[in-house]
Amino acid sequence: MVLAQSLFKLLKQRHPRSRLDVLAPAWTLPLLARMPEVDAAIVAPFTHGTLDLGARFKLGRELRARGYDRALVLPNSFKSAIAPFIARIPRRTGFAGELRYGLLNDVRRLDKQKLPRTVDRFVALALDAGEALPPVPEPRLVADAENARAALDRLGHARPPAAVLGLCPGAEYGPAKRWPAEYFAEVANAKLADGWEVWLFGSDKDAAVTRAVQAGTQGRCLDLAGQTTLTEAVDLLALTTAVVSNDSGLMHIAAALDRRLIAVYGSSDPRHTPPLSARATILHLGLPCSPCFQRECPLGHLRCLKDLPPAVVLEALRDEGRGTRGE
Repeated sequence: MVLAQSLFKLLKQRHPRSRLDVLAPAWTLPLLARMPEVDAAIVAPFTHGTLDLGARFKLGRELRARGYDRALVLPNSFKSAIAPFIARIPRRTGFAGELRYGLLNDVRRLDKQKLPRTVDRFVALALDAGEALPPVPEPRLVADAENARAALDRLGHARPPAAVLGLCPGAEYGPAKRWPAEYFAEVANAKLADGWEVWLFGSDKDAAVTRAVQAGTQGRCLDLAGQTTLTEAVDLLALTTAVVSNDSGLMHIAAALDRRLIAVYGSSDPRHTPPLSARATILHLGLPCSPCFQRECPLGHLRCLKDLPPAVVLEALRDEGRGTRGE
């Protein structure tokens, strides 16, 4: 969803008087609320992984009354193209996939070599067929400082000092995307010694790994895993001085908040889903076995992450230069 904001920004640049509504899962609404380009968010009332044909037809009939003149269908699934078709939206654009001919009437062929990044593929759907890819706008979420202060008050935490390090040690996809918790703890200890505060971000699913980081720091971090809403997490991340993160949704949020970001990649490919920010440094070893895109290391050694020591991350944090990329 963060990467999709680049598409939203381009649409508003080209059609400033247009209305832009986004159909999306309910959990993404806090992100859409932080995107000024979005006029309205519409909840997709579907259960993940199911066809829910009746619900899609019902939604399509409801959308028909809104009078949309164009739909951009970002997912490549058959089911995602049903509601725009039922809504009788005149122009329905998307990439070919899963026998969607007929449901879509502006079908594009995806050239993965020309469009290696997910964000490029999103932006391409806003262009005329054959049009060259323009400069891609960077996502920029708008944070609410007052909401962040209210969250800190609710958590019983004092207003932060000048420097805060945010750590995002989780990655829902699996262990092959997670830099070791003891490495995160070593980075935390170094910055704590420098007088920084360290905040641990994540959902309740990340609580086990944030507890492991806390154990390695004698409980000196503020553990926010499972303690905040997504809205609060966005606004609290905006208060950080720098962020160290695995390749995850929180990494993209930190980039879209223009935080100094160190992004650690393991089994995934930074050429496909990089953080879109000039203030991001990507750390990726590029071993012969990577990217494997597996949830767990198929070779059992996890060298793509274990061979990236904390000292490398700390050195990158000290480098305040903008626009750095590292492998």
